[in-house]
Amino acid sequence: MLKNTQKIIAFLILFVTVYACKVTKDTVVSRNFHAITTKYNVLFNGKEAFKKGIEDINNNYKDDWFKRLPIEPIVFEENKIVLSSYNNNRPGAGFGANENEEKKELTTFEKAEEKAVKAIQTHGMNINGIERNRQIDDAYLLLGKSRYYTQRFIPSIEAFNYVIANYPQADLIAETKIWRAKANTRNDNEEIAIEAMKLLLVVRDSLEANLPDIIKEQAHTALAMAYVKTDSLQNAKKHLQLATRTLKNRDQAARNLFVLGQMYSDENKKDSAFYVFEKLANFKKAPYKFKIHANIELAKNFSKDSIATNLLERLQKLIKNRDNRPYLDELYYQAAVLHQNNDSTFLALEDYNNSLRAKNGSDKQKTFTYEKLGNLYFKDAEYQFASAYYDSVLQVSTDSLDIRIRRVKRKYRNLASLIKFEEVVTKNDSIVRIASLTKDEQKLFFESYIEKLKKADEEAAQLRLNQIAFGDLGGGLQDSNKGKWYFYNSQSLSFGKTQFQKTWGNRRLEDDWRWSEKGTIRGNAAKDVAQVKKVNLKYDLDSYLSSIPVEKETIDSLKTDINQALYELGLIYKEQFKNQNLAKIRLERLATLQPKKELILPINWHLYQIYNNLGDKENAEKYKNVILTKYADTKFAQVILNPNTNIEEEVAISEVEKVYKKMYYLYKADKFEEVISEINEFLVTIPSSSLAPKFELLKAYAIGKDQNTQAYKVALDFVAVSYGSTEEGKKAKAILKQLKK
Repeated sequence: MLKNTQKIIAFLILFVTVYACKVTKDTVVSRNFHAITTKYNVLFNGKEAFKKGIEDINNNYKDDWFKRLPIEPIVFEENKIVLSSYNNNRPGAGFGANENEEKKELTTFEKAEEKAVKAIQTHGMNINGIERNRQIDDAYLLLGKSRYYTQRFIPSIEAFNYVIANYPQADLIAETKIWRAKANTRNDNEEIAIEAMKLLLVVRDSLEANLPDIIKEQAHTALAMAYVKTDSLQNAKKHLQLATRTLKNRDQAARNLFVLGQMYSDENKKDSAFYVFEKLANFKKAPYKFKIHANIELAKNFSKDSIATNLLERLQKLIKNRDNRPYLDELYYQAAVLHQNNDSTFLALEDYNNSLRAKNGSDKQKTFTYEKLGNLYFKDAEYQFASAYYDSVLQVSTDSLDIRIRRVKRKYRNLASLIKFEEVVTKNDSIVRIASLTKDEQKLFFESYIEKLKKADEEAAQLRLNQIAFGDLGGGLQDSNKGKWYFYNSQSLSFGKTQFQKTWGNRRLEDDWRWSEKGTIRGNAAKDVAQVKKVNLKYDLDSYLSSIPVEKETIDSLKTDINQALYELGLIYKEQFKNQNLAKIRLERLATLQPKKELILPINWHLYQIYNNLGDKENAEKYKNVILTKYADTKFAQVILNPNTNIEEEVAISEVEKVYKKMYYLYKADKFEEVISEINEFLVTIPSSSLAPKFELLKAYAIGKDQNTQAYKVALDFVAVSYGSTEEGKKAKAILKQLKK
């Protein structure tokens, strides 16, 4: 009986407790029960999920340090903004409404939203229009923040508005307004966001008079985001400055400082940028990635030469720190820039190459380093080296639309044409020179050449063996043998013998052992023998001697190609690269080689202009007199006699078209030499005309008819490279492609 009575009493207590804790009952027990359950159970788990989501963003977001950083480290896709679909006036309603929807693993922010909705739906105590659970406003704030990070800005604004409308006295009201402003900014309502934040920061009522420092930081950061969105960078800078006075939130404060420094740097306000980056570098609690890049930016933004030495010492100290290995490519690069600015070219080259060799270096950094190296060699007129580095930029870069990459591409294309012409000159010069030697002299020349080849190949082979022996290629050695010369190292000899037998089999020690048919060649025998023959051909004197041209027609063709290439080089150096000295050298040499008559007048004209540009009045006068005496009735002479005449304006489009028709009819009449000569003369008067490619292509056609295939290819190549984007340039490329088949 007693036991039954106890059970009944226990049941009644439980019933009363449960009844008293119903969300519809406005009792002390009920309010406290649901508040505690919300805070320490559902909401706690939701906040932990949200916190994990933020940590993942901070850890996984990859900043592009070569561009201005975003104030908030997340990128939203504009075409994926989600509109609200809720009819219920409570924003917590509707989450997971479709119970039949296939369940999927939730993201951290989706988990946070789920917990926020559960707190609202399960523990909300809205009685007679008044919320009795003091934790529900926190749940709505978490709901809005979670939706913000899943790019559902309108539903998130609904949640924030619900808090502001229904909990105006809540402690978190200021934070809620900040998040609403951020959501409005993301939703392209920047003006609304700006007005709201101004109101929050300016109004001095009882609630907002003493905003905590961290709230002020958040508000100014939100304002800066909105102003950046509207391209009001001066206002953005102002609020970034205000957001970095107290540095309460170390992650966001560090980012704000870096963005502020970048803005000053973009405006070339180096002193202001230097001050901001120095502040960040000395900010002890800042994440290390910001501190290290602040030091790099300091090296970009110093205004006094006296500081450069200290900055270089700072960078070298950072380079020596093993903890900075992930940043070595950037550190070496910036050290190289400082060396270059100090005219220490050798040290600059060394550190640029150190930057390229750094492990885990980014491709983006490599493009800058390759470009710097290319510019260095370009400045010294080492165009072949410059071209190779510009090509490396294009190979590494993944953004072909970037303005900087497009500029490098133009440089490379111009250099490609120049290098091709230089190669034509170098190669043909060598062949013509060797062809002019006696048979004995040719033999001596190639014997010496072969000996040099053999020596170089032997040194390369020995280096390869030593690398294998000393472990550079995976063949490690015992400590007792380290440092010994190859043939005094028993392990090296053994390893080398094994490698030799794998490749060549067992061979007798005799002359021409590679040709022995008695030995066994492992692998593909035919392929190996063919390779040996190919290698030995390098050392075959007869193969070189037999390749020397002897026909006068062939040699004359080579000389013609030299002349044409020298002329094109002169124009490229003069017009494209503004290198008057190199242009002079090429054209002066051409003048001594008895060029075709159609080139004589243009050569004299260009040399006259070059010497004028160089301030050499004596030589300029010499070429001027040649033109005025021998070519008095030409356009060149008219320009010399009337130096104030703008030759580009002198020739109207209609006149240009008439001249082109005349040239075309001459071409149809098989008067190819006349076409080439007159086009060379006329092009001087229309250097910037849109019709210039037409004349160049027609000239190329005439060269193809009047001269040889090689000269035709050279002329077409000039059109293809110089006017690649035009129809004429594309046509030239297509013809070259056909000629190569």
